[in-house]
Amino acid sequence: MPSIRNSGHADLPLHTGVVPRWLADRMMVLGTLITESLIDNFGVDEVLTRISDPLWFQSFGAVMGMDWHSSGITTSVMYALKRGLNPRAKELGIYICGGRGKYSRMTPGELLEIADQENLNGDELVRTSKLVAKVDNNAVQDGFQLYQHNFILTKTGNWAVVQQGMNTAEKKARRYHWCSTNVRSFIEEPHTAVVGDNKGKILNLTDSKAEDSRSSILEMSRENPDRVIKEIIQIGKPASQTLFLQGELFGELENKGRSIVMPSHHEVLEQDVDLKRLGGVLAAAYESQPENFEELMLTPGLGPRTLQSLALVSEVIYGTPSRFNDPARFSFAHGGKDGHPFPVPLKIYDESIRILHESIEKSKLGFKDKSECIKRLHTTALHIEQNCSPEVDFNAAIKYEREHSKDWDGKTV
Repeated sequence: MPSIRNSGHADLPLHTGVVPRWLADRMMVLGTLITESLIDNFGVDEVLTRISDPLWFQSFGAVMGMDWHSSGITTSVMYALKRGLNPRAKELGIYICGGRGKYSRMTPGELLEIADQENLNGDELVRTSKLVAKVDNNAVQDGFQLYQHNFILTKTGNWAVVQQGMNTAEKKARRYHWCSTNVRSFIEEPHTAVVGDNKGKILNLTDSKAEDSRSSILEMSRENPDRVIKEIIQIGKPASQTLFLQGELFGELENKGRSIVMPSHHEVLEQDVDLKRLGGVLAAAYESQPENFEELMLTPGLGPRTLQSLALVSEVIYGTPSRFNDPARFSFAHGGKDGHPFPVPLKIYDESIRILHESIEKSKLGFKDKSECIKRLHTTALHIEQNCSPEVDFNAAIKYEREHSKDWDGKTV
C-alpha cells in the first residue's frame, strides 16, 4: 500500500494561547545557546539534521519548558530560534525565515534578502520554499491545511524546512520536516519526516508508485477543460478518485521506526517516560562525586537540581538519535508552562542559561574545561544508566519538584 516515506508520526493536540514573555525570552536564550553549542561541536549543518528529526525537535522544545506533547512546540521553538539566531546570523552562519500565518508569507522576501547578502541563488530558494509548501498542502492531501512555514538556511545554501498543518475538525496538528541533504526529488518521497496523528487513508501524490498518475495529471492539464469535466461526469465518480485511480494513491502514514504518539492528556505520566534513562540523569545529578565535575562544582551556587537540568540539556546537544524516543523525559529539565510535570523553576532555568553561556564563552578563549564538564554530564548519566540499573520513584520525583517549586520560583501560565 502506498505511504509517505517518513521517519515517524505523532499525535500533536492543538493548544491555544500564547507563550508568556517570561518563558519566551528564556526559550530564546537557551535555544540559541544550545544551537551555538551544536555549531561549535559539530558544525552548522548538524543543526539542520537535528531540526529535521521530529523526535529531537520535540525533545528540544520540552527541555526549553514548553508543553511536552502539544503542537505549540513548533511555533514557539521556531519563533525563539528566529529571535535568537537571526541577530547573530553572520557569526553563526544560519538564518530562520518565515513563521506562522502572515509571517509565513514573508518567507520569499526574507530569502531574497539573505541570498543577496550571502551570494546565493535567491530565486531558486524562493522556488524551493514554495514547492515544499505546495507539496505538503496539495500533493499530500491528508486533511491538514498549512498555517506555519519556517525555512532554515545556512550561509552555504543548505536548508531545512519545518512546517505545520491544522485539522480544526479533529483538533489535531501535523508537522512536516524536510532537509536539503536528503531531498533527491520534490515530487517523489521527499520528506525527512511527517509528524502527526495517523488518521488513516490519505491522498499521496509523492508516493513512488504515483509516477503514472502524475503523468496522467500533466497530460490532462493540456486537454480542453470542457472535455475533461465531461469525461469525469460520465464516469460518475468524485473527481479526486477519477484522477488517481490509476496509481492507487490512497495510502496511510507508515511507521518507519521514529514514531511518537503524543497523547491528549497534559500531565506527564509514568508510562510517558523511560524511567531507566531518567534514573541515570537523577543519579548523575544527585549522587555523583564532586571531583567528577570539578570545574562545574566550583560555580558559585550550583546545586544538584541545576545539574539535573544541565544533564538533560547536555543530552540534547550530545545525545544520539536513539535517545529522543521519550520527549516527555526532557520536561524534567525545566518543567512545563502548563505546570506538567511541574511548574517552570525560573531560578534553575536562569542558572542553566548562565552556566551554558559561560561554558561557550570560555571555550572561545580556549578554556574548554567547563564545556567538557557539561558534555561529561551526559556521558556520566549514560554510564550509570547502562551499568547500574538506576531506580527512580516517578511519583516521588514529581512530588519533590513540586514541594520545592516555591524555592525555585516555579511559575505556570
